Amino acid sequence: MAMKIEGGSLASWASEIGPSALPAGEDRLDPLGRSVLWPTGSGGVYARTAPFEDVVQGLSGLITRHREPDTEVLRFPPVMNRRQVEKSGYLHSFPHLLGCVCGLHGDEAEIHAAVGRFNAGQEWTADLSATDLVLTPAACYPLYPLAAARGAVPAKGLKFDVESYCFRREATFEVDRLQAFRMREYVCMGSPDDAVAFRARWLELAKELADDLALPYRIAPASDPFFGRAARIIAASQVEQLLKFEFLVPLRSQERPTACMSFNYHRDHFGTTWGLRTDGGEVAHTACVAFGMDRLALAMFAIHGLDPQTWPAGVRKALAI
Repeated sequence: MAMKIEGGSLASWASEIGPSALPAGEDRLDPLGRSVLWPTGSGGVYARTAPFEDVVQGLSGLITRHREPDTEVLRFPPVMNRRQVEKSGYLHSFPHLLGCVCGLHGDEAEIHAAVGRFNAGQEWTADLSATDLVLTPAACYPLYPLAAARGAVPAKGLKFDVESYCFRREATFEVDRLQAFRMREYVCMGSPDDAVAFRARWLELAKELADDLALPYRIAPASDPFFGRAARIIAASQVEQLLKFEFLVPLRSQERPTACMSFNYHRDHFGTTWGLRTDGGEVAHTACVAFGMDRLALAMFAIHGLDPQTWPAGVRKALAI
């Protein structure tokens, strides 16, 4: 996929908080974590300011305007069924990123004993045990079992607009590497041709979005952060088969861009896992385009500056701000 850089530049960002204004060793995005985002005491977890939320809402409206007809809308909570995540294969591929919801179990005396240990300055978390919930790792994961329970995928296929707060236990906590973040997705279910065409269409639409937002970018083949000894082999195969592309914005540099969108062809993985079949009895294929809403908003502030009222008129019109 060819490189494409156009629209916004890094100039406005550099003039406000360029390298000369940063303490030695500080990441050039760190000032965003003290302005449009506020730290909460845990790495990768931030409070959002009003200007940041205004931009997120503007981005959401822009994405909605590109929604295809007959797309079903679902909004998911930040937690989902643990057994569904296990069945999906997430533990095999990304166990290092998963967060499990735990709680204090037992009778009143047992729970009081755990609280008593805390009050005595002792460790109490050893008394926690897993519930039937995990933190949602991707907005589309709760969708597939729901769709499968409804029966066969019709000949015209199915399209969904889903969104959720998601969690991933990242190894580092840079400002653009959040543990808790919002993900919006468009998902297609149907024949292999349906899924491939859907993704190809969104690879082109993403360029229109970038133009509307005046974002410099490139779209490139990518791989997921697989876990374990076989991770490199699996990732290389994913890239070789062009199953995943990312929309990369050079927030720090061209050499170290930030992925703000992804375009994924799952082939028959979720269809086989959940028994998703077409009217003709074939295993359904799926594809999705995922928008990292917080990363896209960060990109807007990083590229165009901290005050949205100074952004290019075309960008403000696209975001309705």
